[in-house]
Amino acid sequence: MAFFPSQRWQLNEFNPEQINSLVEATGLPPLLAQVLINRGIITPEEAEVYVNPETETLPFPQQEFSDLDQSIALIIQAIEEEDPIIICGDYDADGMTSTALLLRTLRYLGADVDYLIPSRMREGYGINTRIVEECASNGVGLILTVDNGIAAYDPIYRAVELGLQVIITDHHDLPEIVPPADAILNPKLLPEISPYRGLAGVGVAYILAVTTAQKFGKIKGLTSQLLELFTLGTIADLAPLVGVNRRWLKRGLRQLPQSNLPGVQALMQVGGVNDAQKAVKPDDIGFRLGPRINAVGRISDPQTVIELLTTDDTGIALERAMQCEQINQKRQELCAQIEQEAVAYLETGEVDWLRDGFAGSWKEHRVMVVVQPNWHHGVIGIVASRLVDRFGVPVFIGTYEDDQQTIVRGSARGIPEFNVFDSLEYCQDLLEKFGGHKAAGGFSLKASNLSAFQERLSEFAYQWLEPQHLKPLVPIDGKANLEALTPEFYQQIDSLQPWGIANEEPIFLSEGVKIIEQQIVGKNHLKLTLNQTVQGNSVNKTAIAWRWGEYFPLPKTVDIAYKLRENQWNGNVSLELELVGIRLPKTAHYRQTSYEYQGRTYHCCLLDDINELRIENDKGNLLVVTRGERNGQLKTDSQQLKTINVTQPPYYHIIKAAMSALEGTHSPSSEDEQNR
Repeated sequence: MAFFPSQRWQLNEFNPEQINSLVEATGLPPLLAQVLINRGIITPEEAEVYVNPETETLPFPQQEFSDLDQSIALIIQAIEEEDPIIICGDYDADGMTSTALLLRTLRYLGADVDYLIPSRMREGYGINTRIVEECASNGVGLILTVDNGIAAYDPIYRAVELGLQVIITDHHDLPEIVPPADAILNPKLLPEISPYRGLAGVGVAYILAVTTAQKFGKIKGLTSQLLELFTLGTIADLAPLVGVNRRWLKRGLRQLPQSNLPGVQALMQVGGVNDAQKAVKPDDIGFRLGPRINAVGRISDPQTVIELLTTDDTGIALERAMQCEQINQKRQELCAQIEQEAVAYLETGEVDWLRDGFAGSWKEHRVMVVVQPNWHHGVIGIVASRLVDRFGVPVFIGTYEDDQQTIVRGSARGIPEFNVFDSLEYCQDLLEKFGGHKAAGGFSLKASNLSAFQERLSEFAYQWLEPQHLKPLVPIDGKANLEALTPEFYQQIDSLQPWGIANEEPIFLSEGVKIIEQQIVGKNHLKLTLNQTVQGNSVNKTAIAWRWGEYFPLPKTVDIAYKLRENQWNGNVSLELELVGIRLPKTAHYRQTSYEYQGRTYHCCLLDDINELRIENDKGNLLVVTRGERNGQLKTDSQQLKTINVTQPPYYHIIKAAMSALEGTHSPSSEDEQNR
């Protein structure tokens, strides 16, 4: 029985000496100075660049990318000689924005240019030999890959054999032997300290586009368009928001509300991101714009997005944006269905591949492998991420490529202590194909190898993971009382945007908070009113907990971990807490056990500090009783609370059986449980 998500909380240490130094240098309050220190920003000089990224002096791209001048020369040659150019893209948001960005640029510069994106369902990721041979037969002179190509040795070798010139622009990890392309632009070839190291594929395309247009003397009027596409693709691809990404995104996010690109305007309109007076935030792209782009590549034709982002016709742009909206709704339905099936599959423990000779639960093996037929290849990666968030364990999720169920294709997502790419490399002799990076990857294998794959992954997991790692991690930046959460404090946090990957938005902890109201809203979300009294000052705040309806009702007194949000409704602006973690106060004690009563199994827990008893039956119905009170609350499948008289049968007898079962049980503190 779970009151709330099983999590591990990590509270960063407070360093007064470093904090005082940054407070003096930046003028930020101590709590935000602590946030900077937690992000690795230690010195006043580093803090100045962090707060004002445009003060940093950047090396010229040509100094960093040794093949950049050669790439520009090849493009100029192709344009001057009127050789056709093909951009080979990818079907995710990074690949599609990269493709659109270079299409816009090269058309603007007068090139004969078109694009090809391999079929996600039929061919999978990246340039392939079919594309190369098709280009050769159509008289193409130059192939330009975006967001792919660095691992495509055989197709690139074939292109060279056929006399085609190839520029690879990519950001994925380097193979042992790089392809024999005419030029390679990949930030993974740069030193770790390079400000360009964290570029996504669209960032590499952006540098190539801008420097090529500068060489032609035609950059005016183009940069703002390219910056908008760079901003969309970088955030949607979950690239690290450090170095040049942070610098350019700060400008791009301010610019998006005044976009001159019809496709971006239309996308923002259907996505509900349409306040022209405010900068777009990374969450607007991550949760509203990016998914509408990504959905198309996942389950439909990427041409829809390419047309959306390259057209100058407002009518076509709105039509394509509406198509993205409809496709995204279908994607949401698919994700919800597959997630529901996956969770049911895991909780029952009934796995189809046990017949292959490998048994046991994911908790025992420290890694989760979920393979089922009839799931959509395009969305299982999203479901993998949700399962990681829910269970806190590395997830490898797959489905069959064929009706005979002989080949499995899947996606993987990791946790901080587990390197996905290294784990796949550890299993490479069992796999047909694989790729990825530390946090995520993709793979395919013969179904006959599935049990061995699970065993090998478990073997790898045991080398890196301890039992305490197998809970979702909540990294907390510092403690705050609710009274400190003022509009001014929020504005100071907001001034440090963009927050995102490798520069995560701050999470704060408030202890001993009382829940005075709670209800389920929307699609199983929790809406709460919270209260905290410190030194006689009583403060109320509203909070939202996404997808936490299953934990309703929460105990009356809790510690909370949260992000701050600005909530706008009917012209009113207020601060709201977005809960990401919740637990009993660390000194709280409770007892729990399971028992049988009249042929049914019950789980019960007594919160000693607040005299609250919770009993859940095998159907998921929950009874909440406060000791000494005649009335209790009953939650059934409707997710609504019903007040009932607990002195009447059958409730009285169920409660009596629970109290009897709890006699003699140990009462650990919440802090003990966190440290398990």
